[in-house]
Amino acid sequence: MSSEPLRFFVLTIFPRIIECYAEFGIVRQAIKKGKLELHAVDLRRYAKKGQVDDVPFGGLPGMVLKPEPILSAYEEIKERYGRPYTLITEPWGRRIDQKFLEELSRKDKILVICGRYEGVDERVKGIVDEEVSLGDFILSGGELVALVILDGVARLLPGVLGEPRSLQEDSFSGKWLGYPVYTRPRSFRGMEVPKELLSGHHKLIELWKLWHRIENTLKKRPDRVPENLTELEKDILNSILAGKTFTEWLRERKDLL
Repeated sequence: MSSEPLRFFVLTIFPRIIECYAEFGIVRQAIKKGKLELHAVDLRRYAKKGQVDDVPFGGLPGMVLKPEPILSAYEEIKERYGRPYTLITEPWGRRIDQKFLEELSRKDKILVICGRYEGVDERVKGIVDEEVSLGDFILSGGELVALVILDGVARLLPGVLGEPRSLQEDSFSGKWLGYPVYTRPRSFRGMEVPKELLSGHHKLIELWKLWHRIENTLKKRPDRVPENLTELEKDILNSILAGKTFTEWLRERKDLL
């Protein structure tokens, strides 16, 4: 794997939004560790008299981002760094999910074009690899979408997280959603940390985690219950559907410990 950082470019009329976010959290750590190189590119620098938008042809409402500044910025980036994998924010674009972020984390150069106003001149689409979206709703601009991609990709870069095993435990990284987590104090306002997590029994803890992953998925995202289940997962799933508790199930499956 290349030791070069991932170069991440954001084309926007509000670069400070991107730069400000990069001063905190995981993105900041990724930059400090040399795993990420962030370029918030101000489109106004590439526009005549700073005018990045204009009225659309056809008498349509609103304003549209002009093609010249976007393509000029893109061409400068391409000439200096090589062609980046190019995304543009559109409400109908590919829905961002964990699988997509993992794909992007394996790129060496990513460019996100942030839409604004009524959209971007269609002629820009010739340089675009994918249109991307957070969901079926409208935002005032694409900067939040770019930040979601930036943050989601940064934490996947090797060496960024202090505890790499966290990636394996993430919701959407495997078959199931996450499990409940607890910290000190052990007892808080009458609510106790589950005794299994205090047991020090690693196999018991792993079974508890798997049970609650499956239970969480059934309750909150039944659409994500996979088909390719192990015999253990099938047993847990059927037991949860039958109304059993973890303690009751474990009493029947002492062989697992």
